[in-house]
Amino acid sequence: MLILLAVHLAAALSAPTLVRLWGRRAFWVLALAPASVAVWALTWTERVAAGQGPVEVVEWIPQLGLDLSFRLDTLSWFMTLVVGGVGALVLVYCSAYFSASASGLGRFGGVFVAFAGAMLGLVTADDMILLFVFWELTTVTSYLLIGHYSERKASRRAAMQAIVITTAGGLAMLVGIVLLGEAAGTYRLSSVIADPPGGTLATVAICCLLAGAVTKSALIPFHFWLPAAMAAPTPVSAYLHAAAMVKAGVYLVARFAPAYGTSPVWRWIVVVLGGGALLLGGYRALRQHDLKLVLAFGTVSQLGLITLLVGLGTRATALAGLAMLGAHAMFKAALFLVVGVVDAATGTRDLRRLSGVGRALPLTAAAGALATASMIGLPPFAGYVAKEAGLEAALHLDEGALGPVVLVVVALGSALTVAYGLRLWWGAFATKRAVVPESALVGDAADQQADGARSPGTTIHAEAHPDAEPAPISRPSLVLVWPALVLGALGLGVALLPQLGEHLLAPYADTYASGESGHLTLWAGLTPALAVTVVVLALGALAFWAREQVEHWQQGRYRGPEADRLYRRFMRRLDDVAADVTAVTQRGSLPLYLGIVLVVFVVGVGGVLLSRTGLPGQVRAWDRLAQVPFAVAIIVSALLVTRARRRLKAVILLGVGGYSVAGLFLLHGAPDLALTQVLVETVTLVVFVLVLRRLPPYFSDRPLAASRWVRLAIGLAVGLVAAGVALVAPGARMHLPQSQEFPVEAYEFGGGKNIVNVTLVDIRAWDTMGEISVLLVAATGVASLVFLSRRGGAIFRAREATTDRAVWGAGDDALAALRAPRAGDQARVDAPATNREWLRAGETLAPRRRSVIFEVVVRLLFHTMIVYSLFLLFSGHNAPGGGFAAGLVTGIALVVRYLAGGRYELGEAAPVQPGVLLGTGLFLSAGVGLVAQLMGLSVLESVIVQVDLPVLGHVKLVTSLFFDVGVYLVVVGLVLDILRSLGAEIDRRAETGEDDAEPDDDRSPVRAAARTGRAR
Repeated sequence: MLILLAVHLAAALSAPTLVRLWGRRAFWVLALAPASVAVWALTWTERVAAGQGPVEVVEWIPQLGLDLSFRLDTLSWFMTLVVGGVGALVLVYCSAYFSASASGLGRFGGVFVAFAGAMLGLVTADDMILLFVFWELTTVTSYLLIGHYSERKASRRAAMQAIVITTAGGLAMLVGIVLLGEAAGTYRLSSVIADPPGGTLATVAICCLLAGAVTKSALIPFHFWLPAAMAAPTPVSAYLHAAAMVKAGVYLVARFAPAYGTSPVWRWIVVVLGGGALLLGGYRALRQHDLKLVLAFGTVSQLGLITLLVGLGTRATALAGLAMLGAHAMFKAALFLVVGVVDAATGTRDLRRLSGVGRALPLTAAAGALATASMIGLPPFAGYVAKEAGLEAALHLDEGALGPVVLVVVALGSALTVAYGLRLWWGAFATKRAVVPESALVGDAADQQADGARSPGTTIHAEAHPDAEPAPISRPSLVLVWPALVLGALGLGVALLPQLGEHLLAPYADTYASGESGHLTLWAGLTPALAVTVVVLALGALAFWAREQVEHWQQGRYRGPEADRLYRRFMRRLDDVAADVTAVTQRGSLPLYLGIVLVVFVVGVGGVLLSRTGLPGQVRAWDRLAQVPFAVAIIVSALLVTRARRRLKAVILLGVGGYSVAGLFLLHGAPDLALTQVLVETVTLVVFVLVLRRLPPYFSDRPLAASRWVRLAIGLAVGLVAAGVALVAPGARMHLPQSQEFPVEAYEFGGGKNIVNVTLVDIRAWDTMGEISVLLVAATGVASLVFLSRRGGAIFRAREATTDRAVWGAGDDALAALRAPRAGDQARVDAPATNREWLRAGETLAPRRRSVIFEVVVRLLFHTMIVYSLFLLFSGHNAPGGGFAAGLVTGIALVVRYLAGGRYELGEAAPVQPGVLLGTGLFLSAGVGLVAQLMGLSVLESVIVQVDLPVLGHVKLVTSLFFDVGVYLVVVGLVLDILRSLGAEIDRRAETGEDDAEPDDDRSPVRAAARTGRAR
């Protein structure tokens, strides 16, 4: 089964390429995927009937007990046969249905095959969580298929409606799965069915499961999404809405019915919703004029019947329900395909405009007649055999008043099926005078061409006279006809072998615990069921004969609340409520959001600390006296930050706290953490100052006395709660920490003595992969905020410099920290270069900006810092350092080059796009993991190579070094990206007058805030 799923995945991924190469003929190749499923299922027929179907179990997430578990029993075998067989025929139909110039066929083919694969996984999954995964995959792929014509509003709305409803039901189903799995102690589906848990929890679980089934199978009150989904192409309707997607809900009911079919809650939900859908769908189908809508409401009715039969919980009804499931897949898929042929040949689906189609298209009419005969239950067709078995089972349903109720509902629903079935075939193929009211056709042109099939060239006008002429008819391709003809003939062929069908389906019916065994037969004698069938056919024929009167009567009756209208009204109200809630909670104030989060933390965690725990009896204030100055510095700086009104002052105070934390790390014997902390604080300080250049110097132009005290109170409360957690959490430990084994693992498996670095690049390499991926995303985000047209921007080189007009204000607090230029300064680019220049781009700076001392220091320190960073990189495996610290040192070296020489000096120091460094670093880190896997090891596992070289002697090389090099490149790329976006690019914009804040406009809010702040 895994191989078949892989085949579907490969076909789905290759579909766009195949369609691009072979056009519509690629659908024949894609049809091989579901066809292989049907053939595979047929090869297992006898062994499945004997209870010896295949079982495959592959470990997925062993820690959580999740497995890729698949099992083929009678029910899954039957559904697999339906999904594969009908899917293959529909894909062949697609090769002639769509126009050769139609757009999006590659995407359509890929999603279609992916949906078929998801359905295969759904019906064969033997793990409830895995079943839910495939369930949601069918939801997503069906959304894409229904909305295939994305340029049409009706398609987009129908797709959105379908995914909202089915997703809501899927979430309820997930709750039921979790409750049932926890109650049973296992998520293995076969185990739960064999030994179902009981009690209130199980009752709630099965109600949630039925919610998922009801939404997926379009039962009331969620039936309205299925007729709306007719905006999809006809092949989608033939597969999803006849044989596959809507049958997923029926499959879920059939799967759990043997375990819970006798539960009163289960039974009454099935009877009310299934029986209601049976009657409502049939009633609504009688007044539709679009052939696809007739079939859509008929599908709602038939799904109600099948759900009612398989969910009643007896052997006889289960056998009849499964037989009806197969018959429905054949005749309803065939009818949808037939309607597609009629639409392609005439350009319309309005049965009031169709006349003489049967004489012009005899094979299509024959296919429609075969399928219609099976749908209305005429002998000798599969629909008749299944419906006869259902009536017989209802007659012998020994459930008190439930038996007669079910019998009456099934009989009335079947009579309605006869009426709308005859009306469908008559409307599509009979020769009649087509009389169309003008009001019915005005504005319907787009809907009549909704499928996008190959049009015969007929023009449908938006307005027509009351006595409209019948639509002209063209000859369709035989490839459009024979899939429907095959399905119609199958409905006749399988009915002629009812004993074989009973033999294959009876093992599933025998899994039910109650009721007598049913039978599938063409002739059972003069039985009460036969009498009911005769009455049903007579009533249906009478309703068809009086169709005009019936339709007129329906139009005069109160229809009750329209479910579709209620849904749209509910969604509008939901949008209004969401907008109101958002207006209250999303005020646009970052301090407010952060304050709410921190207050919740204090109340929630602090309340638990005070009520449920107690502080340790002995608390040591410090280990050594040297810790006190650093702690005092942290506390004082934090207090001053809450009272600071100037942005630069707050940033510097934050840096003081960060450097003090580094001092505590150093005193605790963690030089790696101390080094990294110092470097991070330095880079962060630079980034802050770069950003502050474009912000007002003050946080706000309002009095902040009250808010500062509030912030101070919140900060103190959070600090006290965090300290309490730090004191209580270690005493609550029940097991030894994982890190206790890190020293041994770091040396034996990671090949290094520096535990911190080996942990990052080996023991917890997956975490590091995630972290550097976040760094890459952060760099991309920063660049996206600054670069509008081109993500990378230009690399500024000294030889390209002509002028360097600076427009930064001399009163800005960021100026002193970054040595910003003064307004009006001009670069002396015409001065001859001499060997006395300490920086390569020094001549591009205005004289008043230059500092000879700074340039000399940078010239002397830059290369030393680069060499030191490489030392940290290569020694980090056994000594303090590593790729992260080394990358920060290199980044700081680039920072000082930029501060001393400006953007042109940065271009000279690093003439490379940051994206190249970021991508290369991530690729290198990931490549190490792939190399380990190619060598038969776990992903990201280190390999230690030891060799003796002539000059170097004994050399020990660990492959995690290359992982560390990747981290180094990512960090350097991040710093370079920030410098080039927040630094060099902002400089360029200021010089060229592209300032987003419009500095020459006195109405600029940023300038106004800056003036107000300075005035205060």
